[in-house]
Amino acid sequence: MTPTLRTDRLLLEPYVPGDEEGFVALFQDTRVSWWMGDGPAPEAADRALFGRIFTKVYAQDLFDVWAVRRDGLLVGHAEIKRTDVVGGHEIIYALAPAAWGCGLGTELAEAIVAHGFGPLGLTEVYATVAAPNEASLTLLDRIGFEHVRDIEDDGGSTRVLVRRPTASDKSSLAR
Repeated sequence: MTPTLRTDRLLLEPYVPGDEEGFVALFQDTRVSWWMGDGPAPEAADRALFGRIFTKVYAQDLFDVWAVRRDGLLVGHAEIKRTDVVGGHEIIYALAPAAWGCGLGTELAEAIVAHGFGPLGLTEVYATVAAPNEASLTLLDRIGFEHVRDIEDDGGSTRVLVRRPTASDKSSLAR
C-alpha cells in the first residue's frame, strides 16, 4: 500500500478518484509530458493511465505512486518502481509549471529517494532523464545522482543516473 509522505511543503499521498481532472491536466500540459515516458499522449490515454493506477497499480500493490499536493492542490505526480531499463528501482516525478523554480522538485525527488533508502531498503535508486532535460539533470546532480550510462533510441539519448546512500542518508535513517 502506497504510504503518505510529507516534506516541508508537500504532501505525497495515494491518488483518489477525484484527482482525475488534475492528473489529466498535468499530463496534458506538453511542458510536462514532453519529458514523461514517450512524450505527449492523447487525453483518452492519460485517462486510461489514471484508471490503471487504481485497477492495476494499487489493486495489485505493484509499486508506490503518489499525488503530489501543495496547500491542498494537486501540483504533481511521483513514483518509485522497479524497471528493467535500469535493473533496479527508478524514481519518476513531475510538477506542474506553476510549481517550478522554487525548489519543490528538489524537495520531491529527495522525499522519493529517502523512501527508497528507508522503508524500501534499497541500496541504490535510479533515474532516467532525456539528455536535453537540463533542469532535471541539474536537480538530480545537486542531490547526489551520478551518470551511469546513456541509452540511445529513436534518435534521442536518455541518461541513466544512480544515487547510493550517503553518510547523511544513513544517519537520518538511523534516527
